[in-house]
This record gives sequence, structure tokens and C-alpha cells, in this order.
Amino acid sequence: MCGIAGFTWKDEYLVARMTDTITHRGPDQHGTYTDDGVSLGSRRLSIIDLSENGRMPLANEDGTIWVTYNGEIYNFPELREELHSRGHTFKSNTDTEVIVHAYEDFGPECVRKFNGMFAFAIWDSRKRELILARDRMGIKPLYYYLKGEKLVFGSEMKVILEDPNVEREISPQSLYYYMGYEYVPTPNTIFKNIYKLPPGHYLRFRDGEIDITRYWDLQFKDQDQPKEYYESRLRELLTESVRKRLISDVPLGVFLSGGLDSSAIVALMSQCGVDPIQTFSLGYEDPTFSELPYAQLIADKFNTKHTVLMIDPVTPDLVEEAVWHLDEPMSELSTIPFYMICKKAREHVTVCLSGEGGDEILVGYDRFRASKANAYYSMLPKIIRNGLVGPLMNLLPDQSQKKGAVNILKRFVEGSMLPEEAGHMRWQYFGTPRHDRNLFSAGMMADITLDPFAPVRDLMANCGSSDRTDREIYLDLKLPMPEIVLMKADRMSMAHSLEVRVPFLDHEFVEFCATIPGDMKLKGFETKHIFRTAMRGIVPDSILRRGKQGFSLPIKNWLRNEMRDYMQDTLASSPIIRDAFNGEYIQQLVKEHLDSRANHNHVLWGLINLAIWHRMFVEDGPNSRSRGKAARQESRLGASAR
Repeated sequence: MCGIAGFTWKDEYLVARMTDTITHRGPDQHGTYTDDGVSLGSRRLSIIDLSENGRMPLANEDGTIWVTYNGEIYNFPELREELHSRGHTFKSNTDTEVIVHAYEDFGPECVRKFNGMFAFAIWDSRKRELILARDRMGIKPLYYYLKGEKLVFGSEMKVILEDPNVEREISPQSLYYYMGYEYVPTPNTIFKNIYKLPPGHYLRFRDGEIDITRYWDLQFKDQDQPKEYYESRLRELLTESVRKRLISDVPLGVFLSGGLDSSAIVALMSQCGVDPIQTFSLGYEDPTFSELPYAQLIADKFNTKHTVLMIDPVTPDLVEEAVWHLDEPMSELSTIPFYMICKKAREHVTVCLSGEGGDEILVGYDRFRASKANAYYSMLPKIIRNGLVGPLMNLLPDQSQKKGAVNILKRFVEGSMLPEEAGHMRWQYFGTPRHDRNLFSAGMMADITLDPFAPVRDLMANCGSSDRTDREIYLDLKLPMPEIVLMKADRMSMAHSLEVRVPFLDHEFVEFCATIPGDMKLKGFETKHIFRTAMRGIVPDSILRRGKQGFSLPIKNWLRNEMRDYMQDTLASSPIIRDAFNGEYIQQLVKEHLDSRANHNHVLWGLINLAIWHRMFVEDGPNSRSRGKAARQESRLGASAR
């Protein structure tokens, strides 16, 4: 696993500085290559072939093709044999060199041959052309800046910001989307002129012009097979996916939450002969947030070498470390727990398998059930739903536990009142038209189009299925999965030089799952039905019967207690909160939350993360963790003096 950087002119000092910015992504090796039309940089975390032969950037035999690369190509041994038979010679045993030679024979379309997670840049000196590519699912990130005839790229946005000519101008529309979705949807970022290359796409840059090509998309087509066929193929393909991800020349483990997906990975690792299996789990004192008993059950059954990390209320320094590594605002509540478990795991292993993707492709989230329930709830007259039930739900106080009947019902009704075009994203969106109009300042409102679900419409135009479940799976794969789930996994793991592999997102497994009828995935209101039945006899029944819980934090309770002063000081001292938002309305939200009259933790946590990010990346610059800590301490002293 690695970090990459580069741009379309020659500057050895700048590309070296960019590369140094992401040392955490690859502490083992580093390298740069410059030519008249390009500068490439790399930081390498050595996983396969630990020798100097794998140093990047890496070239073909005659030095006309150069690559800098982040990721793993799991089928590289087979591709290496194919390319060797076509006359290519190899100086290393790395998958990086396979990319170079595959490009020589197949051009940019070589990406179709790769099974894995990747983001890479290829410089073709013969054509004077730069190619950027990202894997099908978006497991590995890739940013680029384009203005005029200059292109800058990197694994993280802080790399691009090292170029002093890159403006740090916030996009009001992106800020609007962030506050509703908790992230900025692809291809945009929080900054103008900086973009994410979408998953399953490659970009060609030549003579100051770019051309972006989609090389992969998910197609839905029921195979009309008996249930036993789907169960058998699920087990077979997932087992093979796990097996491929065990290739490593360094220690390897697995994150074990105690949920179905991570438990299945542990079980299949055991079937593949891994012994002992190293497992890592998180726990909380609040049992409604903790899954430790289930994780321990799996650890005992498969005799794993099990490590548990108990989570106390997070410190401000920990929050700020996570925000710095995220690069742009993203306020998903599971980010910091994942940051902490990655740090713990890195003390023991260099690679960890994880269950990301299972809930998206096999229908595991509550929002899928909420969408189905809403089909019945919407039969009630709108005047009753919006005029009676909605106001009544608002009167119920928030409950301290993670879910609970009251909290679930309140959230369901809130989501059901949003426009139907949002589909199941209504229960993943944390805004309303009234809330949005009150939240932003008058000046910011003038630059915003209040159309929260435009990203949903744009994506769904490409979905080839009319089935509701298929369309919701497609949307999950395109929006929250790359922007929340995979972004969190990449950034929080690479912050500690830990590689995370995700067996559920092998594209062959994902493509097979798209052939399974939707009513086998969501049967009645049972999520992951086909996966649960496929794992019988492999995973204990008590795990098969469990619902989704996942990593999270009791932030709503901490904001009312341990983090109360930090929240208020951070919001009060931030210029972006003061300039872009309605201060009186924010104070109203804070008061309602502190009084437990409502749960505003999503918007308040989003504002806190935004304020911290703005101080680091706009006010102070990208490398400001120490300056950020000093500024926060100064802010606290000032607040005390007042």
C-alpha cells in the first residue's frame, strides 16, 4: 500500500515535498521521477516483495513508461505469467511492474484486467500523456486539481495543497451537500477546482486537455436460479476472495466487530488454513453501543489471538488527528473508532481484512428496511403523516441509547417526510428544507442551490434496473460507500501505515451478487437474507440472527457531557461557522440538544468537524496539527477569561 503524488511539469523539489506530506501512507520506501512534462512521487508501504526492486516510480524495460501506484492487484501472478509469455521481462516480484507491462500491451484499457484495489498514474513519454486510474469500487482514493493547462494529483488532498498555486476556495454548493450527507459527493470536493476521480474511471491528460472514461459499472440481471445455487456461489466466491487477500509477506489480521460480515471473514480465513488468526475489536462501557460479547464468541469459536480496545470519551486531540488525516470534512460517527482500532492493530500486523461493502451489496442497513416500510406508511394520507404524526414525533424527547424504539421511530418519520426521489437515501440525509433555510447565513444562501438530491438523480440516470432494491444497492455503491465507508477505511488505516483489504468488494463477487433477486436479499424485513442462509453451519446461529450495529460513538451523549465545552468553544471561535452559518439557529440547536429535547448530534458534529478542518486547511495550511492544538488551547484560555 502506498501514497502517490504528481503533476504535469518538472519540479523535483515540489514533488518531493508532496511525497513527504504522505509519509504515513508509505514509511518503507520513497522515490520521485521527473521529466519535461511530468513529476511523479511515491511513498511505499512494502507488502509484497520487500526488496528495493519494488521501489516506485517504476519503469518498463526502456524507460518510456513510468508508473506510481497505490493498492494491490490480487491476480498479478496470473497476469505476470501472461505478460511474460508475451515477451515482457520482470526485475521484481511486485504487482506494480505488472501494471507497467499491461499498459504497454493494452493501453489504458489494461484496468479491465486488474482484480484489486488501486489508484495509479502512468506517464507515457512517447505520447506525452498522463493517465490516472481508480479501481471499480473506489477502495483507493485519487484526487486531481485542474486549472488551465496544469493538472496536479495525489492520494490525498493535502498533497495537492502543497502546490502554492492551488487556491483554497471553498465551494458553497459542496458545503451545502456536506451538511446534509456528512460528506461531499463525487466528483466534487469541498474546494473549487479539486475533484475526485470517480470509481471505475480513468483519466487521460494530453496537451492541456482531459478525457475521462468510465470502464466499469454495475449491471443487474437476475439469473432465475434456485436459492441453493445462489447460496453455494456466494460461499464459493467469497471464500476465494478471502483467499486472494491473504497473499502477504508481512503479518496479517482481521477486524472483528461481532457482526455477520466480519464473523464470516474470520470463519472463511479459518477454512483457508490461517492459524492463528489475529482479531481486533472495539468496546464501549455503554452496552447499547458495544458488540464485544458477539466478537468474543467468534474469537473463542475460531481460537483467534484476540485483542480488545475499550473506548473512553475521545479527546479533542484525537478528534483533530482524525480530521487532519481525512483531508476534507466527513463527519461519519464511526471514523474515530476506526482510527483507534487501526492504531491498535498496527502494533501487531501490517495488513487487516475488514467487512466493508457487505451491507451495501447484500442489503444490510436499516435504511433498506425503512424504504420498504415507507411503501406501506405512505398509504396514509399526507395530511396525517406530515400534519399529525410528524409533529407528534417531534414532541418525543431523544433517548440516550444508540437505537431503541423511540429513536428508530423518530428517525423513520423524519426521513419519510423528505422527497421520494431520494429513495432510501432519505434515511441517510440529515437535513430538511426548513432546516437548510435556517442553517446557512444569508450570504451563503445566495450561492447555494437548495436541491439536496441532485447527486442522487444524476447517479440514478445510469442505473439499468427498475427494481427498487437494485436501485438502492446501486445508489449505496455510488454515494455513501466510496465517500464514507471506503474513505474512512483508507484514511484511518493509512494514518497508521496499515493496509486494509475488503473481500466483499471483489468485483467478481459484487457482480455475482447483482444477479441475485432483490427479494432474496431483503426478504420481508430481514436484511441479508440470502447471506444469512448461505452462512449456516459456518457462522454461529446467534450471529446469523443479529441485526446491524457497526462501529459508532455515543457522540450525542458526549456532546451533552464530556465534550460540551469543547463543542461550544470550537463553534464560537470558528470564522467559517460565523460567516457561513446562522449563529442564532446554531445556538438553538445546541440548546435543544443539551436539553435532550432533540438529537442534533449529526449537524453539531458536522459543524465541529468543519470548524476544525477549516482551521487546519484554510486558516493555517495543511500541515498544522501542532498549530491547531495551540490555537485550540488559546481559544479555551480566551473563553475562560471571558
